[in-house]
Amino acid sequence: MFHMGWFLGDGFGIHPWSPTNGDGPWTGTNATDWMKPGIYVDMATSLERAGFDYILIEDTSMVEDSYNQSSETSLRRGFMAPKNDPLPLVPLMTQVTKHIGIVPTVSTIQYPPFLAARAFTTLDHLTEGRVGMNVVTSVTDRVAQNFGYERHLEHDERYDMAMEWIDVVKALENSWDDGAVIADPIAGIYADHTKVNPIEFVGKYFKCRGPLNTIPGPQRNVPVCSAGSSELGRVLAANYDDTQIAIVKDAADAKTYRQDIRARAAAAGRNPDDIKILFIATPTIAATDAEAHAAYEAAQAFRKTDKAIEYNLWNMSYTSGGRIDFGAIDPDTKVGDIDLSKQNGEYTSIAGLFGGREDETLREVVASSFQVKDMGLVGSPSTVADKMGEIMEEAGGDGFLFYLPTTRMNLAMVSDGLAPELRRRGLIREEYTGSTLKENLTAF
Repeated sequence: MFHMGWFLGDGFGIHPWSPTNGDGPWTGTNATDWMKPGIYVDMATSLERAGFDYILIEDTSMVEDSYNQSSETSLRRGFMAPKNDPLPLVPLMTQVTKHIGIVPTVSTIQYPPFLAARAFTTLDHLTEGRVGMNVVTSVTDRVAQNFGYERHLEHDERYDMAMEWIDVVKALENSWDDGAVIADPIAGIYADHTKVNPIEFVGKYFKCRGPLNTIPGPQRNVPVCSAGSSELGRVLAANYDDTQIAIVKDAADAKTYRQDIRARAAAAGRNPDDIKILFIATPTIAATDAEAHAAYEAAQAFRKTDKAIEYNLWNMSYTSGGRIDFGAIDPDTKVGDIDLSKQNGEYTSIAGLFGGREDETLREVVASSFQVKDMGLVGSPSTVADKMGEIMEEAGGDGFLFYLPTTRMNLAMVSDGLAPELRRRGLIREEYTGSTLKENLTAF
């Protein structure tokens, strides 16, 4: 069996909302309802029915304006803004479910470790152990400037800071020893003060006395997720992650990536089975293979339109950390003539978009190179289920993270079309056996 997750890639933000933007015919009332709980509640109940381990909620805290040096495109088309804070969604989504985990994003430059440890321990109690934290370093200068920085830290330093941040959070989560809570109303003793201790952490980036001023949650240490595939991103994952998400091209690439992370985890003294790597995929599913391939071809054709190219250029500008304005570059410029070293964003994503294409023009690359892959998952539910099984068999595990437009149609296709086919093949769980996110991640 393998694990399943869903990437709410729009965060608690505006989802596909306009058919004229190429968002498709099933956008419903997203334009006016994205800030209300309805679609997130539907998502949680649908994906729990499908046996998913968790829903990962993306987040960013800025209005992107590096493309054409203006926020016009971002706000006109609803790219990454508007967006609400994801943490308040977590109790709403778990209140209507019993098993599925919810993993909101937390940035190490936005949340001081004490605030994060307190917030996520609180959510651990409110969800009865079904919350995780997606730890990110944030990408652009604009985010950093909203939190008191002149410019963002350089890529590698961001990861050094993030690992220290996790160390502080974990120390705070463990600042109450087992047995510290007595809660004896007859004796009138709530806690044993000798088992609640300051952490006295002093590092390069953070200083925190502690202890945490709330009791440990059901999971004690809230599961950590990350998505970095750079060298230091892999170091963080191997040392701290309970689950990691990764972008790969195909099954062979997934196998190589998984073997690398597991070897690093073993070298760090961890059990490699304690890290579940979910590979991001954007499947195209329809009632029949013919319908799915027609939809796939239509999507490929759309990617060459002005609207799709505008999005890809905008996304490349953001992915560079806002340091390269791809809207200001002549589209007939050869990739080899573009100074990609100026970036300070998602290094492996930029390499994946442009690597080996130095002799092509920006126009050629932008119409055919995309950050997230489909891994060949195109077809009917039966066909896609078979392909998923083949990929996991070659990769060795651990599962998939679906990244699809947030519409109720897509939720139905996965939960009521694909999931039953996966179950018939014994590829995903029939029922949940654990009561917490951590238990469900380690169930197999």
